[in-house]
Amino acid sequence: MAADPLRRAVAQLSRFPGVGERTATRLVYWLLRQEPGVAAEIGAALLELQGAMTRCAVCCDVGTQDPCPRCSDPKRPAHTICVVERPQDIGAIESSGEYRGRFHVLDGALSPLAGIGPERLRVRELLARLEAGAVQEVVLATDPDVDGDATALYLARLLRPAGVRVTRLAHGIAVGTELEYADKSSVARAFQNRREM
Repeated sequence: MAADPLRRAVAQLSRFPGVGERTATRLVYWLLRQEPGVAAEIGAALLELQGAMTRCAVCCDVGTQDPCPRCSDPKRPAHTICVVERPQDIGAIESSGEYRGRFHVLDGALSPLAGIGPERLRVRELLARLEAGAVQEVVLATDPDVDGDATALYLARLLRPAGVRVTRLAHGIAVGTELEYADKSSVARAFQNRREM
């Protein structure tokens, strides 16, 4: 007997990160209420992803061309590389308007508990970029959590002997947050990352 299509759809949607069974069930019932072609359009778009997307051989970002537009842009200074955990982190940094250099995607962070060591990250590719000699600064923009901190510390120790300046994005109290409502670790980081005025 064939599997129940509803349960099968819920099981497949539950595979997405952050989507549990309840959310997946809600999504399936939403799809059932839509016009007949909506589910097919969503499915076709997801199927197209596999063949249309590629990795940039330079920065390891995911896109539709290799090398990606950022790595191909001669106006972007090649002497600074911002290292991020995920491809989607690039958009957050770009939207700030503060950084216009090059990027490097690690595809994760060190996480001993999850069995993720340096060999599972794109560290070799980063080191190969430094060997060319044009890089003067590496900005570590990993997440401000235990895994991100461990990754930044590991990379800093690995990169310093290469003679490049290694910096890390500052962490602390978010703009617009009232001090009394800030959590204690954000306040602690704000003090650690304070600077001259």
